[in-house]
Amino acid sequence: MKQTNISVFVPHNGCPHRCTFCDQRSISGVPKAPTADEVRHTLGEQLPHLRERGMTAEIAFFGGSFTGIDRSYMISLLDAAGEFTSSAPDVYTGVRCSTRPDFINGEILDILREYGMTAIELGAQSMNARVLEMNERGHSPEDVENAARLIKARGFSLGLQMMTGLYGDTPEYCTDTARRFIELKADTVRIYPTVILEGTKLGELYKSGEYRTFTFDETIDLCAELLTMFGEAGIPVIRMGLHASKEVEAKMLGGVYHPALREIAESRIFYNDMLREMRALGGNRFIVRTDKANISKIMGQKKENKRKLEELGFTFRIEEEKGTRLKIYAL
Repeated sequence: MKQTNISVFVPHNGCPHRCTFCDQRSISGVPKAPTADEVRHTLGEQLPHLRERGMTAEIAFFGGSFTGIDRSYMISLLDAAGEFTSSAPDVYTGVRCSTRPDFINGEILDILREYGMTAIELGAQSMNARVLEMNERGHSPEDVENAARLIKARGFSLGLQMMTGLYGDTPEYCTDTARRFIELKADTVRIYPTVILEGTKLGELYKSGEYRTFTFDETIDLCAELLTMFGEAGIPVIRMGLHASKEVEAKMLGGVYHPALREIAESRIFYNDMLREMRALGGNRFIVRTDKANISKIMGQKKENKRKLEELGFTFRIEEEKGTRLKIYAL
């Protein structure tokens, strides 16, 4: 069965302040927080469609700091979700939420367990203290570590979210954040390159010239490295980049935003692997064998990988080989 999320966005609710980069209403496209009855309506409406397509789903409360919202409101949303995980467990297999690392403690985890929460994602963003401070996160790397350990100890699935290219960030800080996520044994990871939005503090810093984020090409190189690190650690990256949104496109001042960001980063990994292997083999003409599913990534967006390799003097032809990621032979 295919698995998906039915996302319920609770924009800004529970956040003690706005971070430099944040405009959840634009990011989520949701202008107000939903009521419990609206959640019931959404889940009930989706149920027959999911069954028809043979899909299962987690109910996902995203967009704010779920464990920091008014307690009675939080429980009302969990009650609504619980009605469907109880009555339709063949479709609704669990509940997940995103929250701040400093809004996790034993009492909150007890409540979440009681109401059927299965996975908790922490908006860590960075494990560099200076970057967190400069972006007014209001929590420390130690808060992330403590919350992550509590979550794992209580048996929840742990998700960790990071951003790249924040105010004061460097690629080295980002790879260090990834290493620390791996040490914390995250079950899943999301990677969000910074998108600079009108109406945020980052937007003002960007317009003043005080802040410059990573370029698109730097971000692709970095995301390729992060995907490799997490892949080698066996940690799935379940999201890379913001979802396509007209609101984000309308308010975007800078940063990195592309609907095919992950595919471009995966294509960069193939390029790096091919270049390294071709140089090691010697010569300038090659056969590349791969599964059909990988061909577009090997060629690159608009055949960029092929063009760049040709500029370096390397040519190749592709032969399909089912189940193969990448094999290269010199001619």
